[in-house]
Amino acid sequence: MGDRPDLSGSLITTSTVARPPVVPSPPPDPEPNRIEPRMIDLKNLREDPDRYREGVAAKNANVDIDRVLRLDGERRRLQTEQEEARAEQKRLGKETGPQIGRLKGSLKSAEGEERARIEAEVVELEKRPIALKDRIQMLEAEIQAIDPKFHELLLAIPQPPAADVPRGRGSEDNVEIRQWHPDGFDPGASFADQRGFAPKTHLDLVHDLGLVDFERGVKMGGSRHYVLTGAGMRLHQAILRYAFDFMTVEQGFTAMSVPVVVKEECMEGTGFFPGGRDQAYHIEESRRGSGHDLYLTGTGEVGLMGLHADEIVDAADLPITYTTVSTCFRREAGAAGKDTAGLYRIHQFDKVEQVVVCKADVAEQKEWHGRMIGFVESILQSLELPYRLLQCCTGDLGAKNEDMIDVECWMPGRGADGPDGRPGGA
Repeated sequence: MGDRPDLSGSLITTSTVARPPVVPSPPPDPEPNRIEPRMIDLKNLREDPDRYREGVAAKNANVDIDRVLRLDGERRRLQTEQEEARAEQKRLGKETGPQIGRLKGSLKSAEGEERARIEAEVVELEKRPIALKDRIQMLEAEIQAIDPKFHELLLAIPQPPAADVPRGRGSEDNVEIRQWHPDGFDPGASFADQRGFAPKTHLDLVHDLGLVDFERGVKMGGSRHYVLTGAGMRLHQAILRYAFDFMTVEQGFTAMSVPVVVKEECMEGTGFFPGGRDQAYHIEESRRGSGHDLYLTGTGEVGLMGLHADEIVDAADLPITYTTVSTCFRREAGAAGKDTAGLYRIHQFDKVEQVVVCKADVAEQKEWHGRMIGFVESILQSLELPYRLLQCCTGDLGAKNEDMIDVECWMPGRGADGPDGRPGGA
């Protein structure tokens, strides 16, 4: 049940079946206390900026790649100067300490001009480390002044689309790959012609069968909330368990539970921020004295991918295959007036998620992507649900995906109204 009753898939993915780019693990940060945003491969950006300029254009994004490179160059120059100053500071510390000790020892017997000369030399030696310390602090301040804008722009750069993804402006340019329907179903004929009776909408069904209580859901949670009741809740749990068992028992994925309340860096690291920030519920814990704010996740993949954040995974342990069932939360910002009735665009729903972490190899990645789409198709076919696969074009991939396949199920109660005033199916 819920507005997304499908099994989602990912390779580090979205709620449809998506393919992220092949990106090798970055080297350890030379300055572990400094935030280094790396939603894209910064080394690759420096070496092949045209790839990212073309990616920005293909995804209709608005990011000035040249400005990012200028900030990166300035930031690296300042960091190099800072490291050189630190190395000089360390060298002076080793050399001047003994010198100052010897000079101060000689002051005991020095007099007149000799004493004044030694004192001046001691002062000069003591000033050099202080000057370097001031220089290091000044450079740090300049770096810190650059970091916020650099971080913001770097996170806004979309992953370039794969070469085999069709170019397009938006969902209207997506390409149908194939359809599937069970024997006895003709997608070209009306539901009534095939079944002998008019289809009921899901609103009719949940009302007639007592599956959902919308009124009490809205009373407690506001618009776009609901309460599953009786057989509705049992059906909801059954389909989740059906998909979960398929992934774990039949496909061998490891079952995991994951947090649905996470830190901001977890949302950033999985690509859902900054682009999806307006869709996430924000818990402002910092205003109540906590060290950081929290966010409700809109998909279980955030937690599954966050499991190995800041880790270097041994290639011998790959592929890692995970699946989870989690409650998901979405604000549905911008959905005012859209699908206001029923179980569409709701704020809370449950979903089975699959995530695969494999080697940074294009061929292996594409193989897994195809297999994961196959898992989704197998479940839908076993339930005899007609569906189609859509290849998303570059303008409909979103910022974080290199490739994405949408899986759309046919519903008799959706689509444009027919001659009888009822939906003809979609």
